[in-house]
Amino acid sequence: MQRAARLLLAFALIMGAASVRPAAWLVASSAEQPASPGAAAPQSTLRPATAKASYLAVDHEDLQMEKRLLTLANQSRQQAGAPPLTMDAGLSQAARVHAQAMLQARRLSHQFDGEPSLPQRLALTTQLQLQQEGENVALDYDAEHAHEHLMLSPPHRANLLNPAYNVVGLAVVRSGNQIYIVQDFGSALPRNSLAEVKERVAAALNQVRRQASRSELQRSDWLDADATACSMAESDKLGMPADSKPAESFTVLTFTSLHPETFPGGAARAVAGRDLRTFSIGACYARTPSYPMGVYWVILSLQ
Repeated sequence: MQRAARLLLAFALIMGAASVRPAAWLVASSAEQPASPGAAAPQSTLRPATAKASYLAVDHEDLQMEKRLLTLANQSRQQAGAPPLTMDAGLSQAARVHAQAMLQARRLSHQFDGEPSLPQRLALTTQLQLQQEGENVALDYDAEHAHEHLMLSPPHRANLLNPAYNVVGLAVVRSGNQIYIVQDFGSALPRNSLAEVKERVAAALNQVRRQASRSELQRSDWLDADATACSMAESDKLGMPADSKPAESFTVLTFTSLHPETFPGGAARAVAGRDLRTFSIGACYARTPSYPMGVYWVILSLQ
């Protein structure tokens, strides 16, 4: 009873909408035709320049407490009408590495000096495409009391019950009669093929034109469109390739998004242009230093 009365030590990192990387975009109107950037692959798996995560063995008792924390979290989510969380091994590995860092430092933190940020830490251990991340860290005595105390704290409760989250990584590391706890939450998106992504972009483009009472455009993808999108990812920067070649007048939109069928603000006006006849789409999925959890790089050429 005396143990249960003690206060939980915890911090919550609620990244929420701040961690949903907003679409960036750039428009170029000129008499230049994008040239092939060379050998860039149509689908990139660029990784952020961060240290490799070490893989740690899990004590059986700690593993049981992690499973218990998941059960308690999903019971609370069910009562709140939120969908259940699925344990992800990659996220759990990231959580475990951070829990060990807290144990070594003997204090709670979301990021120690020299440690990658939360999105970078998660990107090291999982291939999930996350549009949102959050984290709870805590020091307590057992899973039941930890969950009870976390639910009494508004920011920790917000993470635990956030209906946008569908995956979680959990780590428990013991230190005497105390346990360091890390809960890494994520909102994982289904992974689409580049062909599916481009079909969605094309459908959205013609939907914008119908709403503007414009005729639909014919799609004619130029050969190196995907490679050009990947060249932007390679440089981690939007824009036209430096070796563009002159050609007939055109407009190019380049943007990054996890939902590429939703055009960035201002792009709809260009898409709804009166004198347009055809369009081309290039796309590339890549993880870069600016987007450690991955994003679609899109190049949309309008003529």
